[in-house]
Amino acid sequence: MTAELVRGQNHPLPQVRLEIRISAGVPVLAGVTLGDENGTVRGPQRVAHPGAPTLPGVEVSGQAAAEHRLAVDLSAVPEAVHRVGVFLALPIGTAGPLRFGAVPAPRTAVHGPDGTEIARYTVSGLDTEAALIALELYRRQGAWKIRAMGQGYAGGLPALFADQDLPEADMLAAAIHGTTNPGPTAAYDHGTHRANDAARNPYDTPAPEGAPALDTPPPAGSRTLGGPIDYSHPRRPRHTAPPSPTPAACPAADGQPAPPVAGDAVGWSMEERLYNQVWGMFEDLARAMAAYRGAVDFADTRQEKELDQALADPRARLGDGNAAAREAAQTRRDQLADQARAVLDRDLAQLTAESEVVEPALPPAYARWDSPAWHGYRVPAEPPMALRLGDLHLPESLPLRIPLLVRLPLEHGLWIDSGATAMPEGSFADSTALRQAAMETAVALAARLLAVHPAGEFAVRVIDPARAGTRALRPLTGAGVLAAPPATGAAGVMDVLEWLTRRVDLVQMAVRGGAAGSLPDDVDTARQLLIINDFPHGFDDRAITRLRYLADEGPAVGVHLVLVADRADAAAYGPLLDPLWRSLMRLTPAPDEHFADPWVGHAWTYEPALVPVGSRIVEQVLAEVAAASIKHK
Repeated sequence: MTAELVRGQNHPLPQVRLEIRISAGVPVLAGVTLGDENGTVRGPQRVAHPGAPTLPGVEVSGQAAAEHRLAVDLSAVPEAVHRVGVFLALPIGTAGPLRFGAVPAPRTAVHGPDGTEIARYTVSGLDTEAALIALELYRRQGAWKIRAMGQGYAGGLPALFADQDLPEADMLAAAIHGTTNPGPTAAYDHGTHRANDAARNPYDTPAPEGAPALDTPPPAGSRTLGGPIDYSHPRRPRHTAPPSPTPAACPAADGQPAPPVAGDAVGWSMEERLYNQVWGMFEDLARAMAAYRGAVDFADTRQEKELDQALADPRARLGDGNAAAREAAQTRRDQLADQARAVLDRDLAQLTAESEVVEPALPPAYARWDSPAWHGYRVPAEPPMALRLGDLHLPESLPLRIPLLVRLPLEHGLWIDSGATAMPEGSFADSTALRQAAMETAVALAARLLAVHPAGEFAVRVIDPARAGTRALRPLTGAGVLAAPPATGAAGVMDVLEWLTRRVDLVQMAVRGGAAGSLPDDVDTARQLLIINDFPHGFDDRAITRLRYLADEGPAVGVHLVLVADRADAAAYGPLLDPLWRSLMRLTPAPDEHFADPWVGHAWTYEPALVPVGSRIVEQVLAEVAAASIKHK
């Protein structure tokens, strides 16, 4: 059974030959330090890094990448080595992010030589750190163990190496960063880096994991030294067909784009390949739109400059010269904008064709509710790696929509905003209708989470103090898939919060004490999703304190929150709830422009993943879930 580690926890290693898989969401440097019993690294020759990727018993990747696979043979490391530290660092001298707090939490997993996963650890809670020790393998009484470290350094690699008493830490850090930034005239070329890695291991560089985010490129619209900007996704094939063997017979096929293929991305499984492909499409659209908007801005700026220059001559302000200058400037502006739009339309056509192939191939966790994937639904044996929360699109790219996928388990709670939300054409929905739609969105999300987890591994609980969500909850209550009836009233609110707080405390103690199998019988070990309707109605100060504790500590031990709330309703609490709101991912029951990508900051319109009107697919799926739960018990 895989051990899900938290910061500071250790776990025995049953094998000495290991593969450490790292998924960071953006290109990072990965390496290993070999320390003595005190953790001291005696010199640069004890550090495996992209410039020196191989040491006795250790091999790391030779480039910065979003995904790494490190090979470790603890039986082959020198006898003097007692600690093997796995470190990550954000490259400097590039246009990438400068701190881990701005990127998805890095995920690590330790596998045996047969591929069996031994332990995993997600390095969460990072902020200004530019380098970190993710894991440590250490020798204790002749046996090897693994410890989840998560030790970050705002000072980057120099501070990390200095903390291990490594001589000339600054020089080694500079040399390591130099492997991804060879010189001031070199362009930051993700494609070249990934091509080199792929030649060694085709699975070294899958797409990112995060939201939305997932590989951070140079900002679209910026110019790196060494050549023109390439807005295409660095890991995705360009779908260009080889020259036709009979060009005379079919000349139109020569050099034309090849048909897109679902799962045309790197990954160990079709699910992972589809996940990577979806995020590649998201990045492609972001870059294509940045190029288009940048070109239009340039055309507008050029037009203004030309007009200013023309009008600077007093003789041009009179007569036909003024009108001619304006017309010429407008013509040149329109030509540039039309050229940019033609390029964008070409890119949109390619992405639309890919979307039409990918969407029908998505598994239930990634699929829309109207997808055929749900019609043959059966309760899965394994949880998915990600979940669809809705769709994203930009105003210039309609009707193309990109699925919004987030990794599981959820690292942050969700807030479904039931307040006034701008609807299409600038109208506003009725307040009561919005609250109902917000609860329906939460129910659809809960149904999806129940459906994509194995029987008995996910439970949903509801707090509905005033019973305002009774109608929206009927799919869950009617199928009998809730872990308990919805809690109502102030007493019901506290009962559920106290029960979940006790579960968090007990699981934390069990995990830290290495006794995860000794929990009391009344502790439900399934992951818990708590839906709270009309928050903060029915919550007093004590309940608020419990809820904030669950929001902070719950995700690490399998307790997740979904708040259906209007933030304005919580105004009476003042700044007390501000940290809670900031910790949640905001979703809306109606289309709303509130998501920004991490590269150029486009305002993406989010649309929730709702069940089509009149569809009974959720009831059918939940009936399967209920039947599987009965068998599981």
